[in-house]
Formats: sequence, structure tokens, C-alpha cells
Amino acid sequence: MTETTPVAALGQATVPDDSELLRFVADSLDALVSFFDTQTRGCRFANAAYASLYGFTSESIVGCTIEEIVGPAAWAEIETQVQRCQGGERVNYLRTHLRTDGSVRMLSIVLTPYLDASGRQTGLLSVITDTTQRWEAERAVRESEERTRKFAAATEEAIVFHCDGVMLDCNDAMTRLTGFPRNEVVGRNIFDFIAPAYRGKALNYTRSASEYLYEVCILHRDGHEIPIEVMGKTMPQHGADYRVVVVRDITARKNMQEREAFLALHDALTELLNRRALLEQLSLALAQARSAQTPRQKQVAVLVINLDHFKTINDSLGHAVGDQILCVLAQRLRACVAERGFIARPGGDEFVIVLPSADRSAAAHLADALFPALAQPLAVEQTSVSLSASIGISLFPDDEKTAPGLLRQAEAALRHAKESGRGNQQFSAPGMAGEAMAALQLQRELRSAVADRQLVLHYQPVVHVASGKLAGFEALVRWQHPERGLLEPAEFIAFAETHGLITPIGRWVMLDACRQLKAWHDAGLPQVPVAVNLSAFEFRQRDVAREIAAVLAETGLEPQFLEVELTETALMQQSDQVLQTLQAIEALGVGIAIDDFGTGYSSLAYLKRYPIAKLKIDRSFVMDTPGSSDDVAIVTAIVELGRSLKLRTVAEGVEQADQLALLARLGCDLAQGYGIAQPMDAAQAQAWLEQQH
Repeated sequence: MTETTPVAALGQATVPDDSELLRFVADSLDALVSFFDTQTRGCRFANAAYASLYGFTSESIVGCTIEEIVGPAAWAEIETQVQRCQGGERVNYLRTHLRTDGSVRMLSIVLTPYLDASGRQTGLLSVITDTTQRWEAERAVRESEERTRKFAAATEEAIVFHCDGVMLDCNDAMTRLTGFPRNEVVGRNIFDFIAPAYRGKALNYTRSASEYLYEVCILHRDGHEIPIEVMGKTMPQHGADYRVVVVRDITARKNMQEREAFLALHDALTELLNRRALLEQLSLALAQARSAQTPRQKQVAVLVINLDHFKTINDSLGHAVGDQILCVLAQRLRACVAERGFIARPGGDEFVIVLPSADRSAAAHLADALFPALAQPLAVEQTSVSLSASIGISLFPDDEKTAPGLLRQAEAALRHAKESGRGNQQFSAPGMAGEAMAALQLQRELRSAVADRQLVLHYQPVVHVASGKLAGFEALVRWQHPERGLLEPAEFIAFAETHGLITPIGRWVMLDACRQLKAWHDAGLPQVPVAVNLSAFEFRQRDVAREIAAVLAETGLEPQFLEVELTETALMQQSDQVLQTLQAIEALGVGIAIDDFGTGYSSLAYLKRYPIAKLKIDRSFVMDTPGSSDDVAIVTAIVELGRSLKLRTVAEGVEQADQLALLARLGCDLAQGYGIAQPMDAAQAQAWLEQQH
């Protein structure tokens, strides 16, 4: 069944009039529409959207002027535009509108003049479109483009946009990198700038749309290659994708890597080979010698060169001047060796030359040429400096067959050259390296001796010559070696001094001697002093006065029961530092004695200047008395010297009764030696003390 509408009903339908139809159409539009009288500028019509924009209704806005509707501030902005329209011009402009909620809208306004049938302008039509979204989008794009432009200008990285290799745009960094102006870069194929050896790699990267970091080289305008790091990104776009390529100049990094690789094998100061490279190159030279055909090619010479007394240069002129001298000498060595071999600086003031295909004669000839070359004066710090050198030489295969072994043999020969007066050359000989190994072994054992408490003290009594009564002890160090037994000081003290081990030994001796003496005093045994030897090395390198004070404080021993014995070598330098140290020791209440007097640089000057209490006459002058008139005269002179300077004298090495009788007649104060009592360990010395007591 079909539903129908009666004809009568159709006839009753209401048809809207023109004003209602206009209102409907106007309110249905997205635009804001209004119409104003030209003469009065009063509103004759506005759709709901326009009225609402300014807080009116479609009815209440009618009759209001434009100024009343938009407000004085807005009217001041748009009055000129309205006047232009009243003059018959169709006007199109943009303006912002601040809404009551604080939001800002961007409005596009079109003012159209209205002419009546007679052609007279009687009104103006305002059509406003809200373009806020489009305005904000365009602003965002502009801001994004501005940020991109500023970033591209600010970064040191080159940025390129290209499509199928054709460069669309680039930043200034790209022009600096290539050396071409922008107008010669844009429009060209990006692969034209890639160095030929890398173009295939770059093409594959781009065609596969890769986005990982990789390295190639580009060509600068002047033709040189520049290493770069590249990363590309594909940017989708209608029609064709384009690529954004970021390029970074890595020249500095490559140079740094090359420098690091160089320094891994070279000395930073002289740029000669370092020890690691020396061993590698020497091993290679030995391998080539083993496979060589001729007898001469089967030989390799190693020369180790050490500058004599170079420490004096560093100490007096400074390490900067020392470094300058080392660089000059390195150049002289290069000139002497040329293409015959290679040179290394393992460290310090030592150089090594390796001569492949060189026999004993060739090595000696080069060494002879090195001496005058190195000795040529150098002008540094307004001073002329001349240096000598000592050279040790080893030969392959005669002396050793490995690179480390050849170096050891040459270094052993160098030590022999220094011991032979310096400034000469010495070839390796059987046993030299063994002596060096023995010295190294002794050094290790002596370090262990201190750490493992293998050192012991023996005490030798000192007596009054006139009465024979005990006057004190001298503490003498011994080494209870686990394999060699009890060692005398002559077997290790000199070695300890030259190898930097005397300081820990000296500290231990003083502490243990003071601790033992305090224990004897506390046990009620005779309160006599103990004398401790202090080497010249300790005296110059340590703050001995402070250390003595610390030992006395730790052990509780009264200062007057401690004496320190110094050799004349320690007092050779008439310096304020020596005087101040001796005065500080004296101020503690500790006695000072000169040991082995007469065997060194005897001088009345230091006896007068320094606060010395005793002179110990060396045993070499006592042992042949009274039979040797010369020795009797020397002992007599020393005793008389001590008496005149108010110094007590102590004779060492007394072994016979007639020696003791002579000392008594001469007026010597004190004596010690095997004829009186031998050195004893702590237990024996305590028993001897108890017996004397």
C-alpha cells in the first residue's frame, strides 16, 4: 500500500517570504555575513555567526554602527579599509580578533560596495571567513622552515637535499666543504662530488635507501680529498621521494687516529721508534738475516747509546731544554745512520740503532762517527752545551739470537762503557749480561730482605781508652740471607746506595737500634748511647732531622743516647742545607760524629763550621800501629786536631794491646775493635752488658 498526501494538504503548505529565506541562507553559511548602510555605517543585517562573534544577536545588532560593534581599538585598525570600500573599492584584508575567552582568531575579511539600481552606492557587504586553522598551519610551517634554515646555517655539518642525485638545496657548510658557491652546487649531481674510488659505494647506499652511517671521501674544488661521514634519510613526497643527506668532515678525527697509531709505535718527543716498535723491527731484521744468503747479510748490529751526565742538564737548565737537546741529537743520529738502519728512543736519554747487514767493523765505524756528531756544541738558553755519549754494542748471531737478548747484551756493554770512564764504546762480551742479571737478582733480594725482616743488627762496644769502661755501642747492620748466610755490610750497602735501596734500610736500622737500646735501659742495664751510620745518600735525600725526631718519639729513647755517624762525603758541599740539617739534629740533643775521618776530603773548614762532637779515626790508620811510623804520625795528628777543636776522638779497628796502649799515651778518648769486643747480635750484646754490669 502506497502512502499519499492529499492535494488539500499541499495547498495549505507555508511558503517562506524573501526575508525568511535570506535569513536561513545567511545563517547556514560558514562565513560571517553582515550588511551596513553606507551613510550611517549602521548595521542593517547580520547573520547569527557574525552577531555572536561580537556578543550580539541577529536582532540586537541591527542599527549599531561598525565602531559600536567592533569597539574603538578594532575600529582604529579597520577604519581605513571601510573608507576604501565606501569609496567604491572591493577590499580584502586579514586581521586578528581576540575573543572573550582569550583565544586569538585569524579572520579573512572581504568588503564589497553595494550599488542600487541607479548606480549609487548605498551599502557595503562584509563577508568574514575564520582562517585560524590555515593561518596556524602556515605559521607552523614557516616556523619549522625558519628553524630548519637556522639549524642548517648554524651547524658545521653540511646538509644536502637531493632527488635522484640532483641536489635541490644545501646549506653554507656544504659550500665551505666543497669550495664551490651555492649556485654551482644546487642542480648538480651529488655523486660528482664523491671521489672516484668511493662513487660505487655511495651509489649503492643511495639506491638501497640505506640510512646507516658510512664513510667516503669527497673532492674539494682544488682537487684534494676530504674524508667525510655520511648519513642519508629518505623523505616521502608526492611524485618522487627525496633524500636528506648530512655530511660531517672527519679530517680532524682521521688525523687524530693516524697520530694515535703513529704514537703507538713512536716516541712522542723525537718521533723515533719506541721500545715496542724497536722490538718488532729488530725481530723482523733478525728473521731476514736468518734467511739471507751472504755472510754479511746474516749479521745485525745493535748499538745502545746513552748520554753522559744528562741528568745535570735537566737539573740545571730544566726538562724543556733537555727535551730540546734530545730532539737535536735525534736529528744528528738520523743524519749519521741515514738509510743504513733504524733508530729508536726507548726512553730517557737512551737511543738504540739497529744496523742490518753490519759486522763488528761496520758497527765500530758507525760508533766512531757518532761520538763527534753528538759532541758538537748546542746553543740553548744562551748557553753552549756539549755532551758525550757511551755506547754498548752487541752482534747477531755472535752474542744473542733474539731481539730482547741482543738488547740486554748491548745494555750490558753500555754499562761496561760507563764503568770504563764514559765517552767510549764497548762490545758485548761473555758474562756481561750475566753480571747485569746478577745485579737485578740482588736488587730483588734486597727489597725482599727489608720487607721480610731478614736484616739484623749487631752491636759493637765502644770503650773509654783510659779506663776500659763501656762508653756506648755502634749498631752495625747485617743481612741474614736465606741461602748465603750472614752477609757483612760491605756485600750489600754500597749496592743499596747506588740502587736507591739505602733509605728503607737506614730507616729500619735507626728505629730498631733505638727500640733495642730503650729496652736495655728499661731493663736496668747501663745507660750508654748507640751510634747509627747515616749514608751520604740518606743525608742528602731525606729530612733526617724530622725522621730522627719521629723515631725518638716512637721509641721513647732520650735524645742524648743516640748518635749519628756521617762520612766526610756527606759534608763535602759547604751548603746552608747541610748546616741547617746538622743544626736541627744537634737541637734535638743527638750527637754527631765523623766516621772514617782522614780517608775522604778532610777539611778544617767543615770541622769549624758544623756542630760535630766526635772524630772517628779510620781503622786503616790504626791497624799497622805502632809498627808504622807514618800511621802513628797520622793518628797522633788526628788526636791532636780533635783535642784542639774540643772534639772527642774514637779509634776504630783496635785489635792488639799495644795499639790500645799507644792510643792511651796519645790521649785518644775512645776505642772499638775486635781486640776489645766483636760485634754481637742483640741477645749476645745483652748478655755481655749484664756481665759488665
